Amino acid sequence: MTRIAVDAMGGDRGPAAVLDGALQAASDEIVPVIFGSSELETRGLAHVATTQVVGMDEKPADAFRTKADSSLVRAVKAVADGEADAVVSPGNTGAILAAGLVHLRRVTGVRRPAIAVPIPARRGPSVLIDAGANADCRAELLLQFATMGAVFAEEILGIARPQVRLLSIGEEPEKGNQLALEAHDLLAASDLDFRGNAEGRDILEGAADVLVTDGFTGNVALKAVEGTIWTLLDSLREEITASTAGALGGLLIRPAARRLRARLDPDTYGGAYLLGLRGLVVIAHGNSSPTAIANAIRLAARGVDHDVVGRLAARLPQEAKIV
Repeated sequence: MTRIAVDAMGGDRGPAAVLDGALQAASDEIVPVIFGSSELETRGLAHVATTQVVGMDEKPADAFRTKADSSLVRAVKAVADGEADAVVSPGNTGAILAAGLVHLRRVTGVRRPAIAVPIPARRGPSVLIDAGANADCRAELLLQFATMGAVFAEEILGIARPQVRLLSIGEEPEKGNQLALEAHDLLAASDLDFRGNAEGRDILEGAADVLVTDGFTGNVALKAVEGTIWTLLDSLREEITASTAGALGGLLIRPAARRLRARLDPDTYGGAYLLGLRGLVVIAHGNSSPTAIANAIRLAARGVDHDVVGRLAARLPQEAKIV
């Protein structure tokens, strides 16, 4: 059985959505352990009572220092103490990162952890890294992120020898800011299967198995992609239901529409790995639905099964390490 520590108090939708998702994910193989208020009705799930909550608007370092008994910090610490195999939280990303750095610590040689997000691209899922952990980066960090993203693509998405591209403003090697130019040279000289630059318009097409960028650019790109997907899916539904003819046509395309939604829906993966730590952390959206929480818990369990942390530590090339 895989025990997943679940922070029930940090999400925008409240504990009920997190609990519903945990119940969906619970099985003979996956055991969610709920961290949250003693007043929670966990409906049979294992429960660790906590007394504090880290808000989305709190400064990460301050929240970590002053709220040691929060559901977020206690859930992360449970992994460090061996009481859980992985942690899932829809809470304050900065606080999760701070708690992870202190309690779990970094894999040897990793300078900064990075957020790796599966993107539901047209040609199959790809990995965007970094999606928000590091707003300011050096080129050497992007090389390391690309390596971690390649391990993720191999172990979780089942892609042999992942193709890597650098997110930039043009496909030509000379396009981009100074960071992109320097990172391009390092990636081209690495052992990765680097295929050059990719533009933002190609993200949903499936420009590469791994798209690497700094955390600021990656977070903007991720939210733009997710917002576009939701807007298109909602607009399609509105158009279908706006008239009788549309409703009749909707019946005919319903199977195809459901397949499209299942493929593009960001809730399909539910969360993102915070790679580079000595414990497995999955960050879910603050506004996660129960379905997204359930899938984030399953994603965490899959990472435990594939020993993502151990494989990353073993396979991170020496030239990609920053000590």
